[in-house]
Amino acid sequence: MSHDHDDRPRLTAAQAAAVLNPPAGRTGGDLVVESLQGLGATTVFGLPGQHALGMFDALRRSSLRYVGLRVENNAGFAADAYGRITGEVAPLLLSTGPGALTSLAALQEAAAASAPVLAISSQIPTAGLGGGRHGYLHELRDQQASVRGIVKSVHTVRSASQIPSAIAAAWESALTAPHGPVWVEIPQDVLLAETALPVVSAMDATPRELYPRPELTIAAAHLLSNAERPVIIAGGGVVRSDASGKLRALAEKLDAPVVTTFGGKGAFPWEHPLSLRSWLEDRHTTDFLEDADVLLVVGSGLGELSSNYHTFRPRGRVIQIEADAGKLESNHPALGIHSDAREALSDLLEAVGRREDAGAAERVATVLEKVRARIDAQELTLEQQVLAAVREALPDTAPSFWDMTILAYWAWSAFDARRPNTMHSAQGAGGLGYGFPAAVGAAAADPTRPVLAVSGDGGAMYSIAELATARQYDLPLTWLIVDDGGYGILREYMTDAFGEATGTELSRPDFVALAESFGVPAVRTTPEALAADLGKALAAPGPSVVVLPALLRMFEPTHL
Repeated sequence: MSHDHDDRPRLTAAQAAAVLNPPAGRTGGDLVVESLQGLGATTVFGLPGQHALGMFDALRRSSLRYVGLRVENNAGFAADAYGRITGEVAPLLLSTGPGALTSLAALQEAAAASAPVLAISSQIPTAGLGGGRHGYLHELRDQQASVRGIVKSVHTVRSASQIPSAIAAAWESALTAPHGPVWVEIPQDVLLAETALPVVSAMDATPRELYPRPELTIAAAHLLSNAERPVIIAGGGVVRSDASGKLRALAEKLDAPVVTTFGGKGAFPWEHPLSLRSWLEDRHTTDFLEDADVLLVVGSGLGELSSNYHTFRPRGRVIQIEADAGKLESNHPALGIHSDAREALSDLLEAVGRREDAGAAERVATVLEKVRARIDAQELTLEQQVLAAVREALPDTAPSFWDMTILAYWAWSAFDARRPNTMHSAQGAGGLGYGFPAAVGAAAADPTRPVLAVSGDGGAMYSIAELATARQYDLPLTWLIVDDGGYGILREYMTDAFGEATGTELSRPDFVALAESFGVPAVRTTPEALAADLGKALAAPGPSVVVLPALLRMFEPTHL
């Protein structure tokens, strides 16, 4: 087999000399940071540890910006948010054993939400690998086994020359639809050993595009063009693939109502006449979706939250566009199209015929009025007042990050995100402690606009240490802590199910005084003053905390 080398790069004499005579004192750690730079990374997150020091030492010889958090799981949440906001790979540098394992809950969230996180973990020295019990610090029999069921791909390095290729392969994997977290691990001695390898230059790790098969597009277009009552469910895949414009154009061409999942918040304009908004946990919405003769599901697996807790039973034909092949038809029989949402919507937009349905907007308005009447009958004025105050205070372009807390559960259904890719939560995996460290990652990604984090007092205690991080890097983020003295939603669940709650009541600090001890300005507010206090905090430079003592309740579920 012959190869044409006419297109190979031509080096100048100076470049050739630099390649043949690399700087002295470089290590495997330098190859890591050079590889990241060569792939286009600008910011890395993480936490140093004994086996990982070779990577961290190399950071000071690089142009990479390092954002160090206080707990590995929080560093993972920050990287997750950076990946969501930018659409770029977020490198996460971790140590071995406890450091690696502490990041796993964050990587589970990144996997569930399709966030491109590149975790690079150290390992014990090469001599200790293989499952023997040598007694090295942080030793695990098989560290990879702990992450393999969580991340998209695992990449193992055993020598310095393998580092650039492993990182490039992981980078490509993270950005191939569906985006997700990937894992690279490198032994301590490989990171510390000096290397004479040339400095890593620009690297290409362009992800593979995921296009729909044309015969499936034709079949889907025929179903939609001839439908009497088509409806669209838009999930997080629409947001991840930056396809909200295509979605709107298709909905308007078909006169098809659109509901967005909680992960798809902002994918379709809230006030649009065809917008069913996000009231998925409502039987009126579920009934409407079941009545569709053709249901187009884009970028969603129709999991528990998106199917009103699996009570949704579609009666019409379902078309499902999904980049994760494992989610195709995993809950409902469908015409399954394995594709990136943007590519599939683009092809559908060209293939469908225009249909007009003068009654579609009226049917949407009827559903929303039924939902509104159901909520109003429950006397939940305080909850709606608080959510409206947050919306009033938050600039339209400012991203918000919501922990697993009652106000967030309200926001999933009732909050107008106004822009795609601005509202994010931990609903993918459902772990506590996401909101504030994720906001740290978003503020690091774009320090020109304020960022909001929302937590309950229980979730806040998971990430209180990151107030030091926010202060150290002077990040423009505001943390709203709704203090109800415990795990509020679990209190509700247990009281409803068992008559009383156990383990839900919490002693907690004076959050205002605690924030101020970190040098972070804080204020205690009321529901009436919340909009003004939150607006003032968001407009101020640097980090701030707003504490709202309030006992919020959830609206009644319809799936039970």
